Formats: sequence, structure tokens, C-alpha cells
Amino acid sequence: MVRNDDADRAQARREQEATERLVALDAGAFKARPPWRPAPVPPSAVDLTHFAVWRSADLTDADLLSALTLLPAARAEVDGLEAGLLFAARSAGLTWPQIAEAMGFNSPQACQQHYNRLTARQGDGS
Repeated sequence: MVRNDDADRAQARREQEATERLVALDAGAFKARPPWRPAPVPPSAVDLTHFAVWRSADLTDADLLSALTLLPAARAEVDGLEAGLLFAARSAGLTWPQIAEAMGFNSPQACQQHYNRLTARQGDGS
């Protein structure tokens, strides 16, 4: 799927504005960083959407819309994490039947197809 460059830029701008808005609400909430994310790296879209749910009672409509704007980026982050874990599991010698059972799939084939869809989405940027 080919995306319009202008639409991509507009979405990136909306995501950046949403990130800045939510970080500004409580920058102190992000001082304790996990070891895999060094200090100069900004909070992820997943972090910011978690923050919005946690603080939802205190947020304005605009703040909540900012969090909703980040959901596609958060989904992509989680998809990347899942694909990475599946790749690591297979690289470590785990079988599709073992992985399928751990993830709650009905069959190893369904799990492998899920992995193939994840990696295909990552490859085409959707």
C-alpha cells in the first residue's frame, strides 16, 4: 500500500504535537526510565497512551484527543515488540507449537501466520 507523502507528514505532525502536549502535562512522570530506553529518548506512544488512561479523569477533551491520535503509533510499537519477541523465541530454538500455546493460539500454523502478518505490516509501513 502506497501512502500519500502529505498525509504521512500530516500524521507525523499530529503525533508530534500530541506527544508534546501529553509530555507537558506531567513530564516528571517519565523520569524513571527503563534501562532499554536511555534518557534522551522521549516517551513512547505506548507510554503516553498509558499515561492518558491513568490520568484520564484529569485530562481535557484536547488531551484525550491527543492520546487517541497516538493509538496508531502505539499499535505499531506493540506490533514491533511482538514481532521482535517472536523472532527471538524462534532464534532461541522454541517451536511454533510451544509459542502458540504460550500465546493462546489454537494451532502452531495460526501463530506462524500471525507472525507473518506482523512482519509483513512492518515491512510495508502500514
